[in-house]
Amino acid sequence: MKVYQTKDIRNVALIGAAKSGKTSIAEAMLFEAGIINRLGNIDDNNTVSDYRPIELDKKNSVSSTVLFAEHKGKKVNFIDTPGFPGYKGDVYSALSVVDTAVIVLNAQNDVEIGTERKFRWAAERNLPTFFVMNHLDHENINFENNIAQLKEEFKNIVLIQYPVNPGLDFDAFIDVLQMKMFKYTNNKMEVLDIPESEMEKAKELHGELVESAAEGDETLMEKFFEADTLTEEEILQGLRKGLLNRDVFPLLVSAATKNIGSYRILDFIANNVPAPDQIGSRTTVDGEKELTCKADDPTALFIYKTSKEHHLGEVSFFKVFGGEVVEGMDLISSNKGTKERLSQIMLMNGKNRDKVEKLYAGDFGAAIKLKDVKTNTTLCEAKNNIGALEPIVFPEPFHIIAINPVNSSDDEKMGLAINEMHKVDPTLQIEFSRELKQTLVKAYGELHIKTMKWYLDNEYKIETEIFSPKIAYRETITKSAKADYRHKKQSGGSGQFGEVHMLIEPYIEGMEDQTEFPVRKQEVYELEWGGKLILNNCIVGGSIDAKYFPAIYKGLMERMEEGPLTGSYARDIVVNVYDGKMHPVDSNEISFKLAARHAFSTAFKQAGPKIMEPVYLVEVLVPEDKMGDTMTDLQGRRAIIEGMEGQGKYQLLKAKVPLAEMDRYATALSSITSGKGEYTMVYDSYQPVPGDVQTELLKKYEAEQEEE
Repeated sequence: MKVYQTKDIRNVALIGAAKSGKTSIAEAMLFEAGIINRLGNIDDNNTVSDYRPIELDKKNSVSSTVLFAEHKGKKVNFIDTPGFPGYKGDVYSALSVVDTAVIVLNAQNDVEIGTERKFRWAAERNLPTFFVMNHLDHENINFENNIAQLKEEFKNIVLIQYPVNPGLDFDAFIDVLQMKMFKYTNNKMEVLDIPESEMEKAKELHGELVESAAEGDETLMEKFFEADTLTEEEILQGLRKGLLNRDVFPLLVSAATKNIGSYRILDFIANNVPAPDQIGSRTTVDGEKELTCKADDPTALFIYKTSKEHHLGEVSFFKVFGGEVVEGMDLISSNKGTKERLSQIMLMNGKNRDKVEKLYAGDFGAAIKLKDVKTNTTLCEAKNNIGALEPIVFPEPFHIIAINPVNSSDDEKMGLAINEMHKVDPTLQIEFSRELKQTLVKAYGELHIKTMKWYLDNEYKIETEIFSPKIAYRETITKSAKADYRHKKQSGGSGQFGEVHMLIEPYIEGMEDQTEFPVRKQEVYELEWGGKLILNNCIVGGSIDAKYFPAIYKGLMERMEEGPLTGSYARDIVVNVYDGKMHPVDSNEISFKLAARHAFSTAFKQAGPKIMEPVYLVEVLVPEDKMGDTMTDLQGRRAIIEGMEGQGKYQLLKAKVPLAEMDRYATALSSITSGKGEYTMVYDSYQPVPGDVQTELLKKYEAEQEEE
């Protein structure tokens, strides 16, 4: 396999909405480059990109696939990414290492919500971006309407090509850069002169292309004013600059399953998108070093993806961010300090692999049998350890479910399996909630969870059941109350004696101490489940020795870990211990712990106790015509609408919603919007539940206690 210099490498990600044809475009580019000798098809389960058993079963991409092709002296690395929002983690990782985003559009649809989101993610990384409008060989294509929508949504769209006959008979397009017609017959391409019937339109679009190319370059603008046109090379010069600065977003056309347009897509990538050393940089976590994909930078590999492949085991996909790497090279992990050897370097095309002896900065590769690396690991030479590069920051998963193995003996096996999946997909997170006594999994929605379930069923052979998790309620108080308790026990010999008097108050940030009992000493405890416990020693005259206050704290914490109302954690309470009694012989730590626990429980129930529930900030993106139904549904979930804003033909609705009301919201939203809505949610705060909800929760808790 030829080794390519940085200047001859191109790295792109194929991104876009589900079913836009990214995998088919990847297949067509591999065919054009001679990597494969026949076009595979998703329905026939024989594409290079979708080779995993789950993808063959579901007939859609589930994980990103790294591919490469050689074209006109350039090595084109491209990552085929999944389109469904449940797999956004793979899109994030791809966009963190490529140098250009290729957004694939489905010509059958209006601008889709998935298109808008992917465009925004590329913009956040300041990536050069161009569009490919695919599926032009289907029915009901309105190309002009699609272009009008794109220009309205994304502004600086500039057409490189347009279809001559979109629809079932689509077989030709006009390239207004080269001013030629490309016609396809049985997968073979002919380059022809533009027919007279298309010449006027082609000249008009060529003029728009020339203007767009000239706008970002003063020299080109002067030439354009002088000659009223530019040469093809001058147009390309302006396009490259505009693309690099995100001033223009070129658009090409295709019907990938018929291989229409793929050659020119490869051409455009090879000739016009920036090389790795022309686009941005990656900084170390400490900010001390900045790598720009130069051969003379210190050697550094960044692991952006980990996968588990049949017959290979764990595969680590990396980008060379500096220097060069050679087979057999010894490196160290900047994250852990452990040694790693690159026993072999591979180039991957789906499940197919080619060995290569060396890679230069900017190139993609893969390694196997690394001992202690995972996604976001940086590998460097020991003699020039630059430190860990900035990690990929994934969005926080928001969909939470509880999971149990059907056979309790599989509990440990299930946990190991999901943790193994987490290594491949860091956005899938598992934890055991000691509070809820449940195993919880966090993901990007129901599809993400169904994917995990597929692996458990089919790869790990573990039967599991998935259900809604319990809600992590909190308990607190709304007013002050006093209580005391004497713990006394005598059973021969030394007994137990401890008496505690306390005043409890609701804690409010910035509040002043109560003045009824002077505070001698204050301890502030940040509770691991949120909120605070303030313990004030207000003892005068030594009625309780200071040595018993740690025991009093333990007693309070035991009750706060299992609140008096529903057994939920209690929070945000000030406890003023102002009196008590000791016995010279019988007093001990256990006595004061129990006395404090009982006094606190009594006072709590007299202090206007309230149950609090977690409230989330929910953002819902829906088509404009579904706004009313979406809002009505949210209001039925006790939502407080915070606001809304337009995003093209969509509306972004912001609301605060109790977590208890978000169960199966993904299903409801999909039903309301015919699958066109998306939402995210992040924790906001704990808020008191309404009175009727509190009554129901108390009844439910009492019933559970009776059953036990």
